[in-house]
Amino acid sequence: MTDDWRKDRIGSALRGGNPTVLRRLEAGFAVIGDVQFLPGYSVLLVDDPAVQRLSALPKSKRLAFLSDMDKLGEAVERAGKRLDPAFQRVNLEILGITDPFLHAHVWPRFDWEPADLVGRPVWLYPRQRWSDKRYALGPQHDVLRQAITEELDRLMRRGCQ
Repeated sequence: MTDDWRKDRIGSALRGGNPTVLRRLEAGFAVIGDVQFLPGYSVLLVDDPAVQRLSALPKSKRLAFLSDMDKLGEAVERAGKRLDPAFQRVNLEILGITDPFLHAHVWPRFDWEPADLVGRPVWLYPRQRWSDKRYALGPQHDVLRQAITEELDRLMRRGCQ
């Protein structure tokens, strides 16, 4: 498979060709991050690539996006706790200057992180972490992907009851 999906992450998700998609949610797609130096890093992509900011969504869709962000955050938290006893919490962020579409970052945080970074924003990690091949998403993350997906499924079933 080529990396063409990276040029159109949302369109490729809508077409079923984005390999990082974990689940389709109400207002977007839960995807696992391309980089995994903090195992479980995930992103919620809005389902319309033209939407650039949360305020551009109608109120009902805005609330659905925030609810989806909450579900993904809880799924990463549950999977993180299950797979790594050093799991601490998740950080949720809606930023938005690099990618032109609305998205939310879900960053798991761990006790084993470097002391000078553990309490600081993830964006302060050295740039090489973002491109280091040993942190690239791959088959070694299949158990993690499955755990997050299972937790999303549980949360979605619970929401329907």
